[in-house]
Formats: sequence, C-alpha cells, structure tokens
Amino acid sequence: MMRWLGISLFLCLIFLPSICRGDDYSDSQLNKGIRNSEAYSYVLIGKAHEDNANEVELLKKALLYSPDLPAVYFELSKAVFSLSGPGILKSVDYAILGLDAYSRNSWWTFTLLGSMFINLIFSFAIATAMVVVVRLFTDIPLITHDIEETNSRGLIFFMIMVLSLASPLLFLGGILILLGLYMKRCDRFTVYLFLFFLVIYPLFSTAAARYVSALSSGDLKAIVKVNDGEGNDYAISVLKKGGDYPSLYSYALALKRDGRYDEAINVYKGMLDKKKDPRIYVNLGNCYVGLYNFEEGKKSVLREAINAYTSAVDMKPLPSAYYNLSQVSREMLDFAAGEEYFESALALDRVAVSGYRAIAGRNANRFVIDETLTPAEMWNAGNWKNGGSSLQGVAAVPPSAVSLAGIILFATFYFLDSLWHQRAFRCRKCGTILCFKCEKTLMWGEMCSQCYRSLVKLDELDVKERVSWLLGIYEKQRKHRETIKVLSFVLPGLSFVYAGRVLAGFLFLWVFLFFLLLPVTLWMFVPDSQIVSHHFFRWASLYISAVLYLIIHYITRKRVAKGWL
Repeated sequence: MMRWLGISLFLCLIFLPSICRGDDYSDSQLNKGIRNSEAYSYVLIGKAHEDNANEVELLKKALLYSPDLPAVYFELSKAVFSLSGPGILKSVDYAILGLDAYSRNSWWTFTLLGSMFINLIFSFAIATAMVVVVRLFTDIPLITHDIEETNSRGLIFFMIMVLSLASPLLFLGGILILLGLYMKRCDRFTVYLFLFFLVIYPLFSTAAARYVSALSSGDLKAIVKVNDGEGNDYAISVLKKGGDYPSLYSYALALKRDGRYDEAINVYKGMLDKKKDPRIYVNLGNCYVGLYNFEEGKKSVLREAINAYTSAVDMKPLPSAYYNLSQVSREMLDFAAGEEYFESALALDRVAVSGYRAIAGRNANRFVIDETLTPAEMWNAGNWKNGGSSLQGVAAVPPSAVSLAGIILFATFYFLDSLWHQRAFRCRKCGTILCFKCEKTLMWGEMCSQCYRSLVKLDELDVKERVSWLLGIYEKQRKHRETIKVLSFVLPGLSFVYAGRVLAGFLFLWVFLFFLLLPVTLWMFVPDSQIVSHHFFRWASLYISAVLYLIIHYITRKRVAKGWL
C-alpha cells in the first residue's frame, strides 16, 4: 500500500505543473508523437476520486490525454450512472466506448486475451476433473463387475492406467477412458474432446509459454509503447540493439518522433534493403518532413518525402500515404494535387482521415501521419518467442510426450468403444448392476428380473413382495433426486453429470468455471497496477457466473420436478 502511495505522490510531483496548464501539456505530448499520456491520466483519475464535485470534468480531461485508455471510460461509466433513463444510457455508452478502446490499446488487449486463453485451458481441465470425480463414485462398481466377469478387461484397464501415470493430465485422460465406456453414446463426446486436447496440447503449451514470457519482456513493452503512442524514450533505450523486424521498425519510429531524423532515415533505409514495405516508405517520408521543419530554405527536402510516399502508394494504397501527400503538396503550394490526394485518402478510409485531422498541427509528428505495426506483428516480436513451457507443471512431461500418449489413448478408446458392445450396466429402476453374462435373459428397458416382474409380470410375485420391492425402488429414486438437488447447489452442471447427462453437465460446468475463475486468472497474470487493471471484466465475469449459477440451478430443479433427471 505504501509503495503505491509513494508512486502516486511521485507522479503527482511530476505532473503537478502540467495540471494547471493541461492544454499546453497535451500539445507538447502530441508534438512528440505521444497520443496517450497514461500516467498523467491516472493522476487525474486519482484527483477525480477525491473531488466528487468535479469528478466528471476531471475524468473527461483524463480522456482527452489518453483516448485509448479503457480505464478512463469505465470510470466515467461509474461517475455518470444514475437510476434515470439518461443516466443509464450515458453509463452504458461509456462502457461500450471502454470496450472499444481495447481494440486500440494493444497491451490491455494482449493481457486480457492471454489471460482468457489460459483460463479457458484451466477451466476445461478442472471441469473434466470434476466430471471424473463425480462419475468415479457411481461407475467404479461397473468397472469392477466387468473385471470380475472378464479378466482380460482388467489387464487392458491396467495397461491404460500405467500409460497414464506419466502425467496428471494423462492420468485424468486414462480414468476418463474407463468411465467413458459406461457413458451414453452422445456423452462419450466428452472423452473424445479431452483426448483431442491432449493430442494438440503442445500448441496450447507453446501459446501459454509465449504469453507468460511476453508479460516480462522489456522489448515487447517498448514496441507496444511506441506503436500505441505512449512514449519514445523507453523504446530508444531498449530496442537499439534489436535485430528483428518489429524491434527495428519501432526503434526507427521512436527516433523519428524524438526528432532524430537522420538516425531514423538510416535505420529505415537499412530495412528497405532487406524488405520492401509501403509503411516503411511512409515513415521514411515523414522523416524528411521532419528535416524540413517548416523552414522555407529547406523545401527541397520535401521532394524526397513525396518520392517516398509515391513509392508507398505504388506498392499499396494507404490512407496515410495519400493524406501525407496532400499535406506536403499543399505545403509546396500545389493545392490541386493536395486536394486530389486528400480525396483519395477519404475514399480509402474516411474515419482514419478524421482521426488524422483531429490532431493536425504545424509539427512533424502531427502534420503527417506515421504507420505503426499491427498487433499481430507486435506479438511476434522475436525476443520473447522461446519461453519455457508455462504448463510444464501441469503436464510433468514434455508436451510432445503428452501429445503422443494422447494419440495412443485416443485410438485405444475408439477401438474399445467400437469392439466392446457388452458392458455392465445398472437397472434403470433399482440400480442393480447387470451384464449379459450374469443376466442371461434380456429384460425390457434395461431392467433387472425383479423389477421386470414387479412392474410388468404382475402375476409372478405376490402383492406384499411386489409392494415391498416398489417401495424400495421409490426410496432409492427419492435419495437419487435429493442428491441431484444438493449437487445443483454445489456447482452448476454437477447434478447433470451425476444423473448421467455427462456432456450437458460438462458444458454447463466448463462455461460456469470459465467466468468464475477469470478474475483469479487475471489477478495471477495481470496483478492490479496503475497501468492495467481489467476491473470491468473481473466484475462482469463474476456477475455472469452468478447469473449462470441461478439459471442452471433453475433448469436442474425444473427437470428434477418433471422426472427428467
């Protein structure tokens, strides 16, 4: 707590002079190519929390300095909320704008999607484990019965379990295979789904490892900061020795925005020798505009800028290239060409041109527009590709070994499912374990002989014996329903799994656990900080999980009342 208080005070000391002259500070940041001054916006958010009377005005000011920061929109959504119609609509509008800001803030998007991806894997594994636990108590007697009747099955089961002992995930898959043989045909899809997950486990493991490695990558953070318009100094200091394309591109962009045009030109020309990219030509032309610096005696350098923009347009028509051509043409007093290029930019992307005009000014970083990397290019930055497997502790063996074992288990389950047509089952009335070896006569509706005589062959039992047997059946069914009701309070979906509707129960459970565990996953991988918080998604996921709990519980109770479970 004291650490964050100290950081807040430090930021206040840095930005206190700027708070009094916010417009000047905003202009100075835009002149450096910095579109989002997040630290300054967080200072204003802190002041808004302390000053309720001016909360909305301070938050709108924070929004002016960081239009791509989701946290500001969500704070405004809370600040303007009221129980009136207009208050609710304004609050919803700001919340939607906050969600839209994620598409423009690469680091927030990356941390959110990465955490959701890992949470998807863990919730899937936990849901599968819960299915195994619930079904294990009901199906172990069936497995034991089949082993007693046919010893060869016991040997096969033993071999499956030996193969599965190499890893917790494989052990879970081995048990699931044994239980899956006694599931209904549609419910066996749950087993195939988990075994398929084991087969492609290396892909999940690699992606998770890259995400965890990226969270601590200084290079990636520097690349994101300069391309999202959050600062140049960090990128210049960190990326100077970077050899991969994203690092060099971002380093040159930071140099250009910092006014070091000659250095940026050298980097861009070196990149063009290796790869022809229209975006590099656009940024190269912008460097020449920076050398011009709006001095009449240097107008000749603008011809180099036009040549660079023209090369970009010849490769790929970019709105930024046409817009920059229109700006430079007007600067050279060629207004007809300037108007023509401007119309071409509007035809390609009117929204982008509107954004260009919103920050326009007599400065190299505002007069012409830079081209930045796409999010995909940022995430593929070479310096964080080779992280260790973040799921190594879950698998306990190399991912390739898990995949190989998964293929073997998948094939084993497929052949067992196809070849073993005679398996132990329970009487659907009293629950007695039966199989075609111990019960020679096939009874109607998978009933034992006693239930068949009690319910169908009424003349084969006397009244007292039949009534006594039926009362016993009703008592067992009552206890079964009570167990289902209790499980419906524990976790949504468990009652379906216990009742034999395994696939439906698994899907209910997986979706519920995903939303329930998302705040925990976000806290583990993206701890609360002034930079990234994702509070909106944490509370939204908890709310959704609560709604899912109530809905699935209601569905369960209705099905129990109608006798469908």
